[in-house]
Amino acid sequence: MTRTIKGDPDNIGRHLTDYINGFSENIRKIFERFEFEKEIEKLEEANRLYQVVAQFAEIDLHPSRVDNITMGLVFEDLIRRFNEAANETAGDHFTPREVIRLMVNLLLEPDTLVLTQAGIIITICDPVCGTGGMLAESQNWIRAHNEQATVKVYGQDYNPRSYAVAASDLLIKGHRDSRIEYGNTLVNDHFSNMRFDYLLANPPFGVDWKGEKKEIDRWTNFHGYNGKLPRINDGALLFLIYMIAKFQPWEPGNRDKPGSRIAIVFNGSPLFTGGAGSGESEIRRWIIEHDWLEAIVALPEQMFYNTGIGTFVWVLSNRKEQHRKGKIQLIDGRERWTPMKRSLGNKRRWLDEKAINEITSEHGALTESTTSKVFDNTYFGYRRVSILRPLRLKFQITQAAQDRYLDTCPELLDAVLAIEDALGSEQHYNWNKVWDEVQNIVKQLPEDQGWAKGTKGTAQKKAFREAFTEVDPEAEPVIARMHKKVELDTKALFPGQTLPELELHDLQTLLGLNQAGKNRLVEYEADPNLKNFENIPLKEDVVSYVLREVRPYVPDAWIDREILDEQDGGIGKVGYEINFNREFFQYQPPRPLAEIDAELEAVEKRIMALLREVTE
Repeated sequence: MTRTIKGDPDNIGRHLTDYINGFSENIRKIFERFEFEKEIEKLEEANRLYQVVAQFAEIDLHPSRVDNITMGLVFEDLIRRFNEAANETAGDHFTPREVIRLMVNLLLEPDTLVLTQAGIIITICDPVCGTGGMLAESQNWIRAHNEQATVKVYGQDYNPRSYAVAASDLLIKGHRDSRIEYGNTLVNDHFSNMRFDYLLANPPFGVDWKGEKKEIDRWTNFHGYNGKLPRINDGALLFLIYMIAKFQPWEPGNRDKPGSRIAIVFNGSPLFTGGAGSGESEIRRWIIEHDWLEAIVALPEQMFYNTGIGTFVWVLSNRKEQHRKGKIQLIDGRERWTPMKRSLGNKRRWLDEKAINEITSEHGALTESTTSKVFDNTYFGYRRVSILRPLRLKFQITQAAQDRYLDTCPELLDAVLAIEDALGSEQHYNWNKVWDEVQNIVKQLPEDQGWAKGTKGTAQKKAFREAFTEVDPEAEPVIARMHKKVELDTKALFPGQTLPELELHDLQTLLGLNQAGKNRLVEYEADPNLKNFENIPLKEDVVSYVLREVRPYVPDAWIDREILDEQDGGIGKVGYEINFNREFFQYQPPRPLAEIDAELEAVEKRIMALLREVTE
């Protein structure tokens, strides 16, 4: 056909357009996403269209000469070269091939025995498939291990050209039962009633979902997840929720419920962003408490074309092997890189086959080493507990304080003068005693000179304390209220926790209740500026932690009793985070001072020698 078009060079653009319009509707849609007619116009304007068509006319691509598999491999190589050439934006839709190979290994290697069975049918989905590299690499892995396997791949992407490339790849390889769809995965799911055996993806890093929020807010849940969603400025975890919704049901020994596996690339944000109760933490909690998270692999920096940040591969499954149940494996691959001879955008490093095989082997072995660690699920959970300390106020009447107060409450001049006569202008370190005296002084004044009634009087008293007091650590704690002596039910206060043996007095003070006489307890007012939070591991009881980590440093601190009435077992908010750096941090002691001094002295001598060469 190209030879026929080439035969009429004056009308080559019109003939080529008519030729394309002669294809079936599904193929024409692919050309439309490529905006091929505009490309034809550009080439015609540049007087290059004839030369391009002439070159293709000389290549014999007939199926008898180039089969579908070979054509697919050629197409993949062209896609790789195109993306590497366009490295300034390629990271938006192209994942480095060696990263994909690692992901595919982590995803499929554990199922090698199953995947090599004769006649097996496998379904794979990439909800943000870009140009289809992950789907292609997955097919290559399975083809290399089992030529008889039937692989059905499914993908979706909202970038029109990326979709067109992926759909073309599928068309060229002849996958009739597979599908590539165009559209926004988060709000327009083309596979709404489907489940898949394997899912893998590289969702956009740090891209907001503001445009989708209005639609998603109307839903009763997000693909079966009823919890809090992540912040609007990063929707990466939404894609993981979507993928989890595509899990095949799992039941041991039931072929109709085989379960699924997921591999997904994230930056560091989904590991730790958001405190207890935030959307990100709640999603991590949902995943870990369902025991879906199997492993996380930290990749080297400078691996992607348009970003140098560190990235992580998460592996999830709803059919963990028995020895993996209740455990999460962390693998540190950050130092397993090889420098590239020529950088491509921000990509200056790559993973060679040795590094890929080492990481894959560590994942399969589930062993402990300097680069592989295994933790119980609960290790990454914590309770966010409020720790309070008493407010300590010093009282003093000064001219500046009087001016401030009387600017607000000029009608109380006589009251202020009476208080000054009684208490003087010296400093008082017990606000509780001072306030009792102030109240008695004001009560003795005529009614029109004292505190007003109702809300105005409350405001006058509040303004008085603000004007004449300031925080002083040497002052006595401010009493908030007094309580009758009560019996404390520790099991009800700290449900499900094994608490240390404590005297009643010690437990009371831990809860901010201090003995004041035989049958009275005093509760101090908390200083809002000294309020702090402790993230207490789920595996520890709150009381023991506070006694060990808080009380030795701030003896007057107590546990905020309001957290004892919250959800999550009655003690604070539960959160989950995975701090990779903390788990693999290796302390490097500083060099001896003598060594540093000697090095500085050598540098100084070299500088002086250079200066002498210039001045002499």
